[in-house]
Amino acid sequence: MGKRLDRTLYETELLRLQAELVKLQEWVRAEKARVAIVFEGRDAAGKGGAIKRVTEFLNPRVARIAALPAPSERERSQWYFQRYIAQLPAAGEIVLFDRSWYNRAGVERVMGFCTPDEYHRFLHQCPIFERLLVEDGLLLRKYWFSVSDDEQEKRFHDRLDDPMRRWKLSPMDAESITRWEDYSRAKDEMLVHTDIPEARWMTVESDDKRRARINMIAHLLSSIPYHDVKLPELKLPKRPPSTGYQRPPKDTQNYVPDHASTLH
Repeated sequence: MGKRLDRTLYETELLRLQAELVKLQEWVRAEKARVAIVFEGRDAAGKGGAIKRVTEFLNPRVARIAALPAPSERERSQWYFQRYIAQLPAAGEIVLFDRSWYNRAGVERVMGFCTPDEYHRFLHQCPIFERLLVEDGLLLRKYWFSVSDDEQEKRFHDRLDDPMRRWKLSPMDAESITRWEDYSRAKDEMLVHTDIPEARWMTVESDDKRRARINMIAHLLSSIPYHDVKLPELKLPKRPPSTGYQRPPKDTQNYVPDHASTLH
């Protein structure tokens, strides 16, 4: 990994790439394509930050984030992939999975939240499931954000000391420090079974968050054959003459207090 990417270079290139993401969005909408992007990796590896930069200028009706909570009792009794299927994109949509069905190969495997039989069934079924999705025309991209143990621990300490980000740190995150090698083995086994030609895993080195975001977005754009879509011409009409409407007196409505005027 090279030195930390310069902020000015980062911001300039990020804005350029985000403009391309808007073009990709319009292509997805026009071509009625279906795009699913899986973001996986260790805790504090930078998945959330990358997702924010991808979606920052996109239409939330086209590009949405799927970040599912722990399954309910009813969901636990379903076929494992069932609740994720409900989140897959329809025509003209992009879905970004902030963690995905790969929970079973990572957290559930390491923490003992699934049985060995459930785990091995997942490794068998997952490639079949993904091949079916791709065969049906869905564009599936999978990114693994890789962070070093030193950098992860530093980010955990930063979160612990920052009241604005303290919510990001959970007891499960803390335990991942002591289970570093267990997660490493689980990740290696997952890649062996699920890195298939139809849906490759792409590793994103993420000790430098700026570099990781730029590299991930650039790869995503290069992997989809989108093109500029001509948008319909739009002209703003002239405002018609008044017909006598008068706004009701302000004292008949409730206004938020002018907190801004108290700032000095």
